[in-house]
Amino acid sequence: MGHNMRLDYAKYAKRGFLLGLGLFLLGALGAAAGPSLAGALPGWERTVLFDSMVIGIAVGFFSVFGFGIFLPLTD
Repeated sequence: MGHNMRLDYAKYAKRGFLLGLGLFLLGALGAAAGPSLAGALPGWERTVLFDSMVIGIAVGFFSVFGFGIFLPLTD
């Protein structure tokens, strides 16, 4: 499938990793600095920040694994 579409796997792997890293950093910095800047955060904001960290780790891992390792091997 990728052979006919001419996908640039390295570009997708790098951008996916950077997206995951950005999500993780946004969640981590928000969870660390949010209470000191805005006071106590409501439960839904803490949940969003935690989910952002978890999704960032998953996106970073699976984009590197998928676009950097798995798809080039199946091409």
